[in-house]
Amino acid sequence: MSAQALVDQLRSFLPREAVLFEAEDLRPYECDGLSAYRQLPGVVVLPQTEEQIVKILQLCHATRTPLVARGAGTGLSGGALPHAQGVLMSLAKLNRIIAIDPLARTARVQPGVRNLAISEAAAPHGLYYAPDPSSQIACSIGGNVAENSGGVHCLKYGLTVHNILKLRVLTIGGECLEIGGDSLDSAGYDLLALMTGSEGMLGIVTEITVKLIPKPEKAQLVMAAFDDVLKAGNAVANVIAAGIIPAGMEMMDKITVHAVEEFLHAGYDLNAAAILLCESDGSAEEVADEIERIHAIMQQSGATGIRTSRDEAERLKLWAGRKAAFPAAGRVSPDYYCMDGTIPRKRLAEVLHGIDQLSQQYGLRCMNVFHAGDGNLHPLILYDANQPGELEKAEEFGGKILEMCIHAGGTITGEHGVGMEKINQMCIQFKIGELQLFHAVKAAFDPLGLLNPGKAVPTLHRCAELGAMHVHHGELKFADLPRF
Repeated sequence: MSAQALVDQLRSFLPREAVLFEAEDLRPYECDGLSAYRQLPGVVVLPQTEEQIVKILQLCHATRTPLVARGAGTGLSGGALPHAQGVLMSLAKLNRIIAIDPLARTARVQPGVRNLAISEAAAPHGLYYAPDPSSQIACSIGGNVAENSGGVHCLKYGLTVHNILKLRVLTIGGECLEIGGDSLDSAGYDLLALMTGSEGMLGIVTEITVKLIPKPEKAQLVMAAFDDVLKAGNAVANVIAAGIIPAGMEMMDKITVHAVEEFLHAGYDLNAAAILLCESDGSAEEVADEIERIHAIMQQSGATGIRTSRDEAERLKLWAGRKAAFPAAGRVSPDYYCMDGTIPRKRLAEVLHGIDQLSQQYGLRCMNVFHAGDGNLHPLILYDANQPGELEKAEEFGGKILEMCIHAGGTITGEHGVGMEKINQMCIQFKIGELQLFHAVKAAFDPLGLLNPGKAVPTLHRCAELGAMHVHHGELKFADLPRF
């Protein structure tokens, strides 16, 4: 079908202003938060109702047209990168909070609702939604489900998958599925977990039922400064080994601390090689006891300075600095490439040392900021896109970090997803049988491969070509596949 014919059919049931096809109208949709990857979509549609989405899906299915769903566009892995001959469907206008049930402690929301808006709406009931990505002021809950997002408090309260109960999902054929339930468990296979983190490849989420939790009586934050990054890394392991599960535990290295302090004036120690933010929440008695124990562990781990938030305003200011780390990078570099890998906590110091060695090898600075408590790293590789070859160096540097995470017993993503960015590293992390199973799951939901094609799960031929370049323990990766 020609592009004009597709536009005409879409406009037969959508308002004219909800179907965009002129280049200047498509430009804002050419990338997500990973702006290094860009592609103009064929057509952009802006549905306002589930009925409109059903018709869009049925049309794409009938005409074999690829479709990519997009939330707020804050993703950092190229997961919402458009298809040149396909439809990009923005879900931003489905932004209603349908209902809040304070007794059941749940909220039913549409996918375009901002993460922070859920907590704001639940606040009068003394409740909030726990996962809090750094982009929570802008990111949408539908995108959080697609990427299984986390945030600074996911160590204690879990990722998106741990904080949702039910999804309403449309298949590529327009069929509606109710996945999960209003109770804590539901019969059948756990398709709720399968759908969460599926990056828009299995279905289109049109409604989410999230869990709400009571606001803690008290929360207090400890900021510990260290003269060595490895000491800070070991302090993380020491806190967890002591049986303490902080509400959040974040770490930033010296270059990050300086960038954030100049940007936001959060009150960080500029003499530190690294700082650790460790929060306790609960009853006043629980918090007092835990803060005392955290202080002792930080001192034993070699902290050069320890500061505890005196009130809620100071606590929020210290957290604001951590959440501003990404935009603050713009003060020290024209461009940055944000990675997302996860490692066992006990390997933290070792991997940080490896990143420093890679930084010297590639001649590119790296800001290290991460969810230290669960080993989710977010190295920011600093580069200048105006300098020929620097982007390619940054991408290669990032790929090496992800491979280091795999070899340390971790994984290539903690919350940003795979998208286009990490698709090659999927070939390194997973065996051929596992990849075949991923393709089988995709085929069960989307046999024509129309939803977000070419993302997250690599083809076996792609892995065979990459495998020809890597020898593992004396054996080629995917030795049974033909090489090209």
